Amino acid sequence: MAVTEEQVREALTHVIDPEIRRPITDLNMVRSVQVSPDGSVSVGIRLTVAGCPMATTIEADVKAAVSAIEGVTSVNVDTTAMTPEEQKQLREQLRGGAEPVIPFAQPGSLTRVYAISSGKGGVGKSSMTVNLATSMAAQGLNVGVVDADIYGFSIPQMLGVKNAPQVVDNMIIPPVAHGVKVISIGMFMQENTPVVWRGPMLHRALEQFFADVYWGDLDALLIDLPPGTGDIAISVAQLIPNAEIVLVTTPQAAAAEVAERAGLMAKQTEQRVVGVIENMSYLELPDGSHMPLFGAGGGEVVATQLGQILGYQIPVLAHVPLEQQLREGGDHGTPLAAQEGDSAAAREMRAAAALLAHRARGLAGRKLGVTPIS
Repeated sequence: MAVTEEQVREALTHVIDPEIRRPITDLNMVRSVQVSPDGSVSVGIRLTVAGCPMATTIEADVKAAVSAIEGVTSVNVDTTAMTPEEQKQLREQLRGGAEPVIPFAQPGSLTRVYAISSGKGGVGKSSMTVNLATSMAAQGLNVGVVDADIYGFSIPQMLGVKNAPQVVDNMIIPPVAHGVKVISIGMFMQENTPVVWRGPMLHRALEQFFADVYWGDLDALLIDLPPGTGDIAISVAQLIPNAEIVLVTTPQAAAAEVAERAGLMAKQTEQRVVGVIENMSYLELPDGSHMPLFGAGGGEVVATQLGQILGYQIPVLAHVPLEQQLREGGDHGTPLAAQEGDSAAAREMRAAAALLAHRARGLAGRKLGVTPIS
């Protein structure tokens, strides 16, 4: 049977843009389709920007989808970049023609927003963020990560992000790594260039990350906060008041005490602390016994004391042990939770991610779609 243009266009509906996460047919990226009597097919594709880093991936996916049609003998893909007018139309399509707003702060938002916080640096907060995010993505959720640690950004390296964000008519398209959309100030800086900004510039950067980035429909957004209770933590509370706090600490008494201070900030900002993760809980020895290098019980102390002060129960979500693979995964851009295997640390982080992913959403401020009967 002769191959038809309709068959080709139907096959192209299954080709997904790797960053926008929508079919290329929905995004008006298919410029032309030509089918020859001998079964050869030529497909013209509009890339969102010139020099798109995903061009090779899109071209390969188009070839694979069209080649699967019975009767196709060859596939040629010709790529061009969208014109400024086409980029404008795409932005209006994705944004609904509206001015940029922070979607996660809107009353009807269904995205769970978790600010990953700690009292002090060095407790593994960023490591927990990337592993929670990749765990959620592996469970089938649409997940985004904002690296809000402006001065000490590390998320791009830990997730292995190689590509810079693309800009389509002033709309930022975040790169995707391990199924997670991610944005960081580190993607806009020269290598190892320090960020020397004060409060207002930090606030504006966060505002752009939340409003100017096209996140699509996310199930969960994780925000990697800097340690402490400074400008950025305050800005996140102002920009996304419904963001909930996950505290990361170590068992060490000094770390737990400082983590409590970070948690107490939630009382002032009227945010909710939804859990504590105790990192570096122990080192497993060859005989299977556990060596508590940094002490024991810090996570429980933080959860209990904060719960008493805030007036509600706060669970300890995980006790994550020290593992060499956990550190190596962050260094190499492949988080442990995204790897094969079932180590103790991976199990703890995946379990914490499942608890956060499936927490019930509140109904405050949401329309229920019901009307009174007279």
